[in-house]
Amino acid sequence: MNHSMYFARRLREARQKSGLSQKALGIKAGIDQFSASPRMNQYEKGKHLPDLLTVEHLATATGFPIPFFFAPEDELAELIAAWGQLEANQRASLLEAAKQLLPTPTPPEL
Repeated sequence: MNHSMYFARRLREARQKSGLSQKALGIKAGIDQFSASPRMNQYEKGKHLPDLLTVEHLATATGFPIPFFFAPEDELAELIAAWGQLEANQRASLLEAAKQLLPTPTPPEL
């Protein structure tokens, strides 16, 4: 699956979880009201990939972090979405917990 397909899937998911129509999301992201719905439709079908500035506006409009839109795995997307809802101290705790799950590196043999 290419980046535009990841993006299309995640955009639809973010929009639906935000309770927005395609048109409402487009307008909230700063797209002209007359082209908002068709543009969102094209993005959600994977026919076009928006520029980075538009992705930033869509992320702000939906409340999802930018990396969420390009996450290839569902679990990673879910983790990124959760990360975006945490306070700074909670993020630090989550990062420390994740580090504890990593295997301890073994020193190289001499």
